[in-house]
Amino acid sequence: MVTIDAQVHAYERNHPGRPWTGFLQGPPEVTGDDMVAAMDAVGVDGALLVSPFAMYRYDASYALQVHAAHPGRFGLIKPVDPADPGVADTIADWAATKGTVAIRIMLREDVPTDAADPGLNRILAAAARHSLPVNLLCWVRLEQAGLLAARNPDTRLVIDHLGLQQPFEPPAPVAPFADLPKLLDLARHDNIAVKISGACTLSHQPFPYNDLWDPLCRIFDAFGFGRCMWGTDWTRAVALLTYQQGVEAFRVTDRLSDSDRIALMGESLRKIYDWSPSKA
Repeated sequence: MVTIDAQVHAYERNHPGRPWTGFLQGPPEVTGDDMVAAMDAVGVDGALLVSPFAMYRYDASYALQVHAAHPGRFGLIKPVDPADPGVADTIADWAATKGTVAIRIMLREDVPTDAADPGLNRILAAAARHSLPVNLLCWVRLEQAGLLAARNPDTRLVIDHLGLQQPFEPPAPVAPFADLPKLLDLARHDNIAVKISGACTLSHQPFPYNDLWDPLCRIFDAFGFGRCMWGTDWTRAVALLTYQQGVEAFRVTDRLSDSDRIALMGESLRKIYDWSPSKA
């Protein structure tokens, strides 16, 4: 079984040479070496390394540095700017860069809510041309994700973090799965997949988070395991659980068969992103 984490972050301590533009909940620094050590400690073979928007915005230079040091362990994902008229060229350059597997759109408050927005559709069209999946951070905007998928049927969209608002520190939301019906409705779009990332931060129970499995199984039933990918969203989840807990919760549960676990924790990701880790 090849185990691949669908979303992790790595970043340097804030310094003048690569200053942070904002703040992400987590330790003062989690280098690429730190992330590899955490993965090795629990038998995670590889991960998708998402350049942290909160700190570096659209600059993925540190992620590229990490990949150069650990070329077999990380596939790289870069946020792109819907307001940038030259974003198609940015995507073309990213697609030609060694180690890259996808791009990301952050549907933040300053990004248009209109699914016909030219900037958003420019990104999705360019991603399709280069066979790059597009990760969407779209909590509270799941309906827009469905409309974008319908307008761009040749583009693979991946919903980040179950499409549900997740906490950066305790406690978990009172009703963490209130928007679950909106996510399940997206299953009718064949070009949408879902990251089951950061799910443990939604639990009201301690490890192994048994209250998660009924809502998660509804997602698996709707999308099928071929469109679902486990992930930790490390380091954002650090205030709520350890990395080991985020991994082991999906290994110890009896709610997954062996074949389901293989698909969820690596095999589906390998197919969706056309990427596999290698320790060589």
